[in-house]
Amino acid sequence: MTDLTLDQLTPKKNLSQKAVIATASALIATVLVITYIWCGIDPIKLYEKRQNAAEYLFGHAVTQSDKNAALEQASRLPAIIVRQEAIAEVRNRMKAEGNMDFTEMTRKGNELAQERLANLDPATKQAIIDEEYTRVLDEKRGGFFPPEMRPEPLFEYTKALVETLAIAIWGTLIAFIASIPASMFAARNTLKIIIPGSSPVRKKLRRTIQFSMRRLLDFCRGFNEFVMALIFVAVIGLGPYAGVLALAIHSFGILGKVFSEGIEAIEPGQVEAVEASGSSSIQTIAFSVLPQIMPLVASYSLLRFETNVRSATILGFVGAGGLGFLIFDKLNGYLYREVCTMMIMVILMVTIIDYLCGKIRRKFV
Repeated sequence: MTDLTLDQLTPKKNLSQKAVIATASALIATVLVITYIWCGIDPIKLYEKRQNAAEYLFGHAVTQSDKNAALEQASRLPAIIVRQEAIAEVRNRMKAEGNMDFTEMTRKGNELAQERLANLDPATKQAIIDEEYTRVLDEKRGGFFPPEMRPEPLFEYTKALVETLAIAIWGTLIAFIASIPASMFAARNTLKIIIPGSSPVRKKLRRTIQFSMRRLLDFCRGFNEFVMALIFVAVIGLGPYAGVLALAIHSFGILGKVFSEGIEAIEPGQVEAVEASGSSSIQTIAFSVLPQIMPLVASYSLLRFETNVRSATILGFVGAGGLGFLIFDKLNGYLYREVCTMMIMVILMVTIIDYLCGKIRRKFV
């Protein structure tokens, strides 16, 4: 018996195949080079800008000019507080008397403010200045670390985090419920079960339904959650409901597409066996199609839920509720340490959800 070498067993490529491979390789290389230049990818730049990254994350050194500006701003705060309280007191008093002369109210408010400021306890005044000086100096230093750890903000962030989780749960649940029947009408083999027959009319009807459902899934999948949230905020107003609808529509397109492709890849023998027993269309789907795709349905639904938790955080940037609304507000106020706290909370929540979903997948899938 003749021993064959690896070279003899390897299929030989003819000249046309080699030309196609060479052309495809050259085309791919050209596209990569052009897009590399177009996107301005430069790994060296990231190293050169490392100091900017350090200052952005941990803050920069406070200069004497920063200290002087912070002290000047803090020194004005006691007078501002006293004046606001005096103006409010005079306004209420004049309102009760039925006299709302703005000029007179301002004059009396300023006089009362000067009197109270002169009599203000020096220790109280200095405490206000010191607290404001520390706050302003901390704001000028910038940076994300150390994170904000006071109990009051943490309680507020936790409530927003729970709202974010609720948005993700309902967005995923609505998409899951809608995508199961939609995927049946988007898959070729289940349409043959629902609409049996080989007449031209039935074939045309199946093609029309499948084409329409596929395009609907493409439409829902094509819109980003962020864009959907913008639309729903404009239509129904601010709040988590807009975020739920945005996630539900986008997730419906993705899950419906994945489920329909999974249905088309099932083993046809089981379907034929159930049909041969005289089962109805619903019974055939329930006892031969669903059992085969349930592992895929469970796995991708859990994966989509994990993704929606992260997406729900961003939807708040356009007013669709959740923690993202607070993050956007704090970013606009340059309160990066509070943003850092919220991001840590999101990371912890996503990590816990990822762990729990992994346990569920290993147990039931």
